[in-house]
Amino acid sequence: MATATAAKAQRTQIGQDRAKVGDLQVFTWTGIDKRGVKITGEHISKSASLVKADLRKQGINPQVVKPKPKPLFGQAGKAITGRDIAVFSRQLATMMAAGVPMVQGFEIVAGGQANPRMKDMLTAIKTDIEGGAALNEALGKYPVQFDELYVNLVKAGESAGVLDTVLDTIATYKENIENIKGKIKKAMFYPAAVLAVAFLVSAILLIFVIPQFENVFKNFGADLPAFTQMLVNLSRFMVSYWWAVFGILIGGIAGIVMLYQRSEKFARLVGRMLLKIPVIGEILRQSAIARFARTLGVTFKAGVPLVEALDSVANATGSVVYNEAVKRIREDVAVGHQLQLAMRQTNLFPNMVTQMVAIGEEAGALDAMLFKIAEFFETEVNNAVDALSSLLEPMIMVIIGGVVGSMVVGMYLPIFKLGSVVG
Repeated sequence: MATATAAKAQRTQIGQDRAKVGDLQVFTWTGIDKRGVKITGEHISKSASLVKADLRKQGINPQVVKPKPKPLFGQAGKAITGRDIAVFSRQLATMMAAGVPMVQGFEIVAGGQANPRMKDMLTAIKTDIEGGAALNEALGKYPVQFDELYVNLVKAGESAGVLDTVLDTIATYKENIENIKGKIKKAMFYPAAVLAVAFLVSAILLIFVIPQFENVFKNFGADLPAFTQMLVNLSRFMVSYWWAVFGILIGGIAGIVMLYQRSEKFARLVGRMLLKIPVIGEILRQSAIARFARTLGVTFKAGVPLVEALDSVANATGSVVYNEAVKRIREDVAVGHQLQLAMRQTNLFPNMVTQMVAIGEEAGALDAMLFKIAEFFETEVNNAVDALSSLLEPMIMVIIGGVVGSMVVGMYLPIFKLGSVVG
């Protein structure tokens, strides 16, 4: 009885220790190995005494063990990105497929990380797994880096005993999703860059260049052409109130971003407007369909029931409009509708997509058909972004050339007028 009670208390203590992730800290140590060679390293643990115990198990005689100093300005290292998680997923999948034990795999992957934040996180996860936690439980403590979809897929893989296969599927999924995110960012960056450069060039000319011409015009003693006078008035305004113009512009952008994040109605309005923009809207639409198909295919292939899979898919589309559509699809599927029928009701999926889904449902190969849809639309996004880039490069030159040329012509109009009078 006493033994059972002691075992229960020990399990309780282990569970509490695993829950207290914040208690872990990084220690630096110096020790002597069995050959008498002095070596140093880092170790994540709850206390220096536990670090010393771990080192002795490895045949290292610890000399100095102390907490690693915290950086002066916040946590060292850059933020962990989706690309970092994609690379980690591929590395761990490769290790598992090669038969490397999970704990050792984490140790190897963590040791190769250049980003201290990523390294510390992976080491902490390894420590949790060594303490008896399942992989999905250890990953679940970091919801920002490992979302609900990631954790649920890992849990399904552990339950079915095919974790290595699921990790390989997750790695491929993350790589494809990150690639398509990069393409979308590139597509959105170009138009913003054109507008920003045009605005900056105009502001520089209005604030620094045109006032020099204005001093020359004062000696003419004649009325300026209407276009030139308009530029002069605009220049005077910019010189006097440039701080207000830039402040309103920056504040307006910040306000729109905050409103988008906090207001569902505004986010929905922006999402619908973006989908209606020529070229850009089509790229966003194709991207949302590709992400929908790949995410649903991955979750369905992992053995997650369709209704539960749709729960994870909603937040993975990258579009507020498609997010709401997927939620409606889930409701329809939950009451017994076929997936292809539910997708048709949203009027957001091309006929080709719904037809392929229908064929996949009838043939019992829905996941394979979804992957084909994803591959098709990912290729379409790649081609569209490349075409957009080729189209915008000359447009940048035309827009900036038009802005600068118009101002130059406006400044030289009085000189041309004076020349014609003298002639």
